[in-house]
Amino acid sequence: MSGNTWDSELAGLLTKVQQQKPLVHNMTNVVVTNFTANGLYALGASPVMAFSPDEVADMAQIAGALVLNIGTLSREQVDAMIIAGQSANTHRVPVLLDPVGAGATPFRTDSALRIMREVKVSLVRGNAAEVANLIGEVRVIKGVDADDSASGGNLELALRAAQRLNTVVAITGEEDVISDGVSARIIRGGHAMLTKVTGAGCLLTSVLGAFAAVEPDLLLAGTAGLAFYGAAAARAAEQTAGLGPGSFQIAFLDELAKLHSGSLEGHASIREADILTEGSMSR
Repeated sequence: MSGNTWDSELAGLLTKVQQQKPLVHNMTNVVVTNFTANGLYALGASPVMAFSPDEVADMAQIAGALVLNIGTLSREQVDAMIIAGQSANTHRVPVLLDPVGAGATPFRTDSALRIMREVKVSLVRGNAAEVANLIGEVRVIKGVDADDSASGGNLELALRAAQRLNTVVAITGEEDVISDGVSARIIRGGHAMLTKVTGAGCLLTSVLGAFAAVEPDLLLAGTAGLAFYGAAAARAAEQTAGLGPGSFQIAFLDELAKLHSGSLEGHASIREADILTEGSMSR
């Protein structure tokens, strides 16, 4: 698909998000709640943060998407996530999982795997180490951050993980890769300053949730979310060149709010991965 065709199709999804203002139910971590809410508002979506097991099932069933983020977790929070996830499944609401720091501790890894077992997850978004640890391929995690020295082979990893987990998998890094286990796309955009803002990855998963709420093809929805998020970051970096992460963070929220049909041009690119030559795994 040509760049212009991609831009037109993905722009249509951005317009849907901005017009429909989907409700995104975030069960996310305490570090990023405010930034996530502000980012979703800037994009045009409507965030809600509900955590109590007494209401999460009701909230999940009226949401456009449910985002489960294990950044700061307890056994009680995981129980509530599963209640919400099962309610979302019953009401055909897409569920997205951000397995923050999977592989850092046995409890964290086991919690992510428990969610995967007990909830039908529509899309997983993580860095390479988190995704690898979900499928039993041990990679080093430093706290909740990936060891970038082991970040190669993300296309093959995304394909393999999507097949084994039976879900769409997005792996983010210098290049973002998204796959449904059959095909894959590579998205270039973003900026290294994103790594200096706490919660940038967590907000991205919630942004993918906003696109998933308006588009049932989750490979397409994920592609749109990754591309527009990357474009906003690239534009923010241009606006704040020579300044620090504080200025970038504010500019990034502003650029999310200013996204429009032409925002991808010159700031993000998408291509279909040639999985026959780039290393797809057999089914």
